[in-house]
Amino acid sequence: MEEFAEFYGMPNWSVTNVFRVLTRKKPLEDSTESKLAKVLSAFDLTALGIGSTLGVGVYVLAGEVSKRYAGPAVVISFLIAAIASIFAGLCYAEFGARVPKAGSAYIYSYVTIGEFIAFIIGWNLILEYAIGSASVVKGLSTYLDSLCGYAMRDFLGTHLPINVQGLSAYPDLFAFIVTILFSWGIASGAKESTRVNNVFTMLNLGVVLFVFIAGLFKVSSSNWSIPKSQVPEGYGDGGFMPYGISGIIKGAAVCFYGFIGFDCIATAGEEAKNPKKSIPFAVIVSLAMIFLAYFGVSSVLTMMLPYYEQDESAPLPHVFRIYGWHVAEYVVTIGAMFGLCASLMGAMFPLPRIVFAMSNDGLLFRFLGEISSKYRTPFKGTMLTGLLTGILAAIFNLSQLVNMMSIGTLLAYSMVASCVLMLRYEVDERRDSRLVNGGGFASANSEESCALWRRLFNLNGQTVSTKQTARIVTITVALFSLWSLLFSQILTKFEEDLEHVTHFDYILLILGAIPLIVMLFVISRQPTSGVKLSFKVPLVPWLPGISILINIYLMIKLDILTWVRFSIWIAIGLAIFFSYSVRHSRLRQKEQRNNSIAMMMRDSSESALLSQERTKYGNEVPLILMHSSSS
Repeated sequence: MEEFAEFYGMPNWSVTNVFRVLTRKKPLEDSTESKLAKVLSAFDLTALGIGSTLGVGVYVLAGEVSKRYAGPAVVISFLIAAIASIFAGLCYAEFGARVPKAGSAYIYSYVTIGEFIAFIIGWNLILEYAIGSASVVKGLSTYLDSLCGYAMRDFLGTHLPINVQGLSAYPDLFAFIVTILFSWGIASGAKESTRVNNVFTMLNLGVVLFVFIAGLFKVSSSNWSIPKSQVPEGYGDGGFMPYGISGIIKGAAVCFYGFIGFDCIATAGEEAKNPKKSIPFAVIVSLAMIFLAYFGVSSVLTMMLPYYEQDESAPLPHVFRIYGWHVAEYVVTIGAMFGLCASLMGAMFPLPRIVFAMSNDGLLFRFLGEISSKYRTPFKGTMLTGLLTGILAAIFNLSQLVNMMSIGTLLAYSMVASCVLMLRYEVDERRDSRLVNGGGFASANSEESCALWRRLFNLNGQTVSTKQTARIVTITVALFSLWSLLFSQILTKFEEDLEHVTHFDYILLILGAIPLIVMLFVISRQPTSGVKLSFKVPLVPWLPGISILINIYLMIKLDILTWVRFSIWIAIGLAIFFSYSVRHSRLRQKEQRNNSIAMMMRDSSESALLSQERTKYGNEVPLILMHSSSS
């Protein structure tokens, strides 16, 4: 056991030491100068967020959700999903103003919770972006192949078949080559790659605007009020909400995934010219524009054609084909290509930044974070992650792995919202020390003898955050997350079978909601930190609390196989963490240097003391001094 403790750099193996190692926190103000080029403007970050998030979803989601879940009320589903996404986006915006570093949710959790949780979050983000990139490039390949009459599928399936269950039927060489080319483009420079992304995004938005304007000439409000007698069996009751409120909620859960991807803005914080202002601006503006695009397209689509006649896989080309507008059909097809390219760029851009941040902190292998002197980007890390993504896209059947993107993203969203709460109520060292030095220590420390309930609700009116108030917030946030997990099970009943909900279910819902409200109220009563920020989340702790609840609710709705694959990925990450990361962590090395310096200073001071005593007593130094020196 002692050898094992020494292996991890802990002199005494105990629960306290293990906890200390796992919760090592990165200083909020890291003095390490960034080696990445600061070249990205607010416009570049906004275009990156729009391109990554909007992608091809705007051409697919509206038709799928309107036909299967919400009908014309898909516009409300998108509104609910946008509000939920903005809650998470505001948390990212505040953290971007606090910690303008590469790494997004990884670095946010590193400075608030600790090294172990930060590694888990970063490891999940690698999974999210790798699978996301592979699925997008696979979609791009399939889309092009369909336009060419599936020539690639027929040729490669005949000459290079893969007869392995769980893998693709053939190696998708086109997807592999496109991934490598995009990786090389991203590795060649942040500014150059974002210029290409800006072009793709502007063209994509131009096509969306074209769809909206062209569709206005064929809209009919009667499609939002179709009587039940005209609705085919199996498509609800007609009208604006044919599937009821439960359908709108189900649709909102699907629409929420259409807003995933804006977090790539935060990963580029270290390359932004003015990150403390441009990151909050880019997050909020990109989410607003994405909502307007979804809202506009879904409104026009459902007013041009009844919801039950929509095509789930390609609704926009389908509706223009019905009206005989073949030019518009081709424009939409081209727009989908641009959307896929923008989405691929947005999905691949953050991946090497996450790897760079983790390797720079010593949690992943060092060579992955080496910065190219020519391009000022993590060239090796970018090309290696691109190679792995290309292999995934080439040989794996990714249809069952898409949900893996969601679980990593939702976990990251929850952690960011939790971290915002912890940092907002963190210990205010400067104000606390001024209070102590100014003679106010007794009043600040008087809470020690207070009853628990007085401390929880801050009935003494304390205005300075201390270690105890920060601890109350941390524990309450953890309990809130656990209770949200239980409360989400109750909410599932209301979404899946609203017509058969009983009075007992409503009572259970109210009883489950009360602890959540009480816990958020307890947090709101604690004194906040006095740190000045360029952007702050409004209505704290309520907005971050709602964001945590929404993300946890969506996580429990994922299928069991997703959780099994997620567990396997986590197991691989844990093996890397305990075999490499713990020993090579920069924080551990910094602690060792500080300890060495402290020991050298102590030894030099003791030597000076002995020298003085020898001068005073000669060679007969008092025994007690010799004993203290040797000990």
